[in-house]
Amino acid sequence: MLLSASAIAAPTTNDDPRLHDIAKAISADRIQQDITTLVNFGTRHTLSETKSDTRGIGAARRWIKKEFEQISANCGGCLEVITVGETISGEKRIPNPVEVVNVIAIQRGTTDPERYVLMSGDIDSRVSDVMDFTSDAPGANDNASGVAGTLEAARVLSKYKFNGTIVYAALSGEEQGLFGGKILAARAQEEGWRLKAVLNNDMIGNIEGVNGVINNSTVRLFAEGTRVTETEAESRLRRFTGGEVDSPSRNLARYIDKIADQYIENLDAMVIYRLDRYGRGGHHRPFNDLGYPGIRIMETNENYTRQHQDLRTEDGIVYGDTLDGVNFDYAAKLTGLNAVSLAAMSWAPTPPADVSIEGAVQPSTTLKWKAADAEQNPQLAGYKVYWRYTDAPQWQYSKYVGDVTETTLENIVIDNYFFGVASVSKDGIESPVVYPGAAGSFGD
Repeated sequence: MLLSASAIAAPTTNDDPRLHDIAKAISADRIQQDITTLVNFGTRHTLSETKSDTRGIGAARRWIKKEFEQISANCGGCLEVITVGETISGEKRIPNPVEVVNVIAIQRGTTDPERYVLMSGDIDSRVSDVMDFTSDAPGANDNASGVAGTLEAARVLSKYKFNGTIVYAALSGEEQGLFGGKILAARAQEEGWRLKAVLNNDMIGNIEGVNGVINNSTVRLFAEGTRVTETEAESRLRRFTGGEVDSPSRNLARYIDKIADQYIENLDAMVIYRLDRYGRGGHHRPFNDLGYPGIRIMETNENYTRQHQDLRTEDGIVYGDTLDGVNFDYAAKLTGLNAVSLAAMSWAPTPPADVSIEGAVQPSTTLKWKAADAEQNPQLAGYKVYWRYTDAPQWQYSKYVGDVTETTLENIVIDNYFFGVASVSKDGIESPVVYPGAAGSFGD
């Protein structure tokens, strides 16, 4: 069906009170309790003790599993709590066989259970020597904050039902080589997950930067550009059609930036056009390596004296990642950003698939896409097209075009803008925007 982009009645609201309720429900006190519990395991180094009930990564992951199971019990068994692990050996940071175990909770969607979004934090901690698995490594901010945020998001979101599936993941082996993420990403690929978003939370509790800045009102969203899985043919096409700044990871980050503006009080998101911090890495990367949209969510101002440090005082500087370096209200704010984003994407219809564009040497631009499966997406109202100037960081213009699979923007020249399409629910909740072609695809 072809429809000229004229006035069409859009869903009545694009501001959902449930999303405001979710943001308000996140508890800083509960996040503080969970971070404290994780710190009290002494060390959570990947190579540390696994038999003790009070110390080491084994005790930590068993406690996380019990927390997920309790959350599930409170919602009538709404979570599938599992462990996903693999024995790793012969690696630079894991020379001898070690079982790397992730703790996963899955909240199945009601109409589209094979469509996934995922939130993660890292269980493991370390000190200065990455191979030191016996010294105390509290890992309060790096990364008990991310695990505590993931647990709290599960507590809040498990009170609701969603169309799509939400995965809450506590990943292991990050400091030794991103092994937990590699294991889970491989499982997602093997099982054919339609994974639309990975939100990796790694250090979400520090507001005092080593640069002297104190800031509790911004967050960084790291998002890679061109997919590493891009083929030579796709690369040649992209040279002439664009898409370098419109990968699904970048448009996922733009989506969460918009969520922050709309639903999270006093929080401005900085979208960073980079896979991660300069020369560094995180647990979203294994998912990006397989082509999945994924970003890193974290504090804006890091304090390196509190990261990967032996507990000590030198020249009047206190080193170590301890509880007093975590601002729990800030961690709750960033957890709220995650929870609202997960909820919005899971209530929204699936992002449009097979988006294409036409309009070379024409006065107008035509966008086409594949209709969403009606049984999987009964909440679908229609679609909205977006466009922006090519040097604009965020989408500037939009038009709701109804439940169609093709639309023409009259007198809007294809050469002068970037374009995309989002799905819209009957409640006005939108999916991320999808840029045309392979460069921007979120998959089927």
